[in-house]
Amino acid sequence: MQGPMRRLILGFATAFLLGATALAQTTTPPDDPPGGKAAPGAPPGFTVPADPKTDDTNAQRAKSQPGNNAPFWRGVRDSGQQPGFTTLPDNEGGVLIQRFTQFPGSDFTTAGEAWRQVRNQWIVPYGGALLLIVLLAIALFYWRKGALGHSTNTTGRRIERFTPFERAAHWTNATAFVVLAISGLVMAFGKYFLLPITGATLFGWLTYALKTAHNFAGPLFAVSVVIVFITFLKDNFLRAEDVTWLKKGGGLLSDQEVPSHRFNAGEKVIFWFGVFGLGALVVGSGLVLDKLIPGMAYTRGDMQIAHMIHAVAAVLMMCMFLGHIYLGTIGMKGAYRAMRDGYVDEAWAREHHELWAEDVRAGKIPAKRSSSPPPAGMQTKEAT
Repeated sequence: MQGPMRRLILGFATAFLLGATALAQTTTPPDDPPGGKAAPGAPPGFTVPADPKTDDTNAQRAKSQPGNNAPFWRGVRDSGQQPGFTTLPDNEGGVLIQRFTQFPGSDFTTAGEAWRQVRNQWIVPYGGALLLIVLLAIALFYWRKGALGHSTNTTGRRIERFTPFERAAHWTNATAFVVLAISGLVMAFGKYFLLPITGATLFGWLTYALKTAHNFAGPLFAVSVVIVFITFLKDNFLRAEDVTWLKKGGGLLSDQEVPSHRFNAGEKVIFWFGVFGLGALVVGSGLVLDKLIPGMAYTRGDMQIAHMIHAVAAVLMMCMFLGHIYLGTIGMKGAYRAMRDGYVDEAWAREHHELWAEDVRAGKIPAKRSSSPPPAGMQTKEAT
């Protein structure tokens, strides 16, 4: 019995000594490595350069604010400029915080912080204010001027203004634009006017759904805007009559419109600056944000620049298209019916696009014409 008992006691003693040694090794803080200081909250092996001025502050923070990892992340920002090692297929996967960039005359310490401040202090407030100003201007104009045009344009002779293909291209582009505009507005401004009403949970689900819809509607908008541009390009080249239209402001403040061709100068401005110019910026930056451009590195800096271009161009596009939507619906009598049914009354064409109506009547433009009486109810509804 003495032999087995002696071996059992020795086994327990050995196990106890090994366990105590391991416990001591896990609870004893490691010594500071040469030339550096272990940062509170840092993973094993991460060090920041020794700084006598901040050592006392960090020690006091570690006691008064346990769990505050600010010194660690400050060390990552200030001294972690060399990328770490990662197996992730990402160009910047080894960089925890975007590389240090000091902007002259600013307090920004990183490019990411600069982007956040530009978004929150410039794009969001000024973009929102611009949208509200445009909406207010449209409301005031409608209040003082009312719908443009006359209600007696019911001759019964109708002219085809838009073909079925043109209307399909327009409505596809318009539908994608509305989805993008609503989802974009909620993502940019929703936390200010929706979050207090819906609460965090519902708002989170709503923004997630709208973001998904935004990402899927984006490519559809990109394709449709190209089709719209090609389809209506031939009728949007500038002409001498457009200069006269611009000088007189299109006659919006008078009782008689300035003669124009199929599209007046105002519509051409929207076409070239809104559809072509801003459309190219919105689509191009959106493809970058969706990572749909092959061969691009998609670094943080690239995405931040693309986001700022996308946001600014989208706000300007919405402001321009608000005027277009207004004149195409309640702002001009009979305009919505033109895009809905494809036909307009001959009197409507002479009033709003006199030069185009003359070309159609002379046979210079192969537009379909009808001299049959309008359908039942058209006499009273054509103006709307």
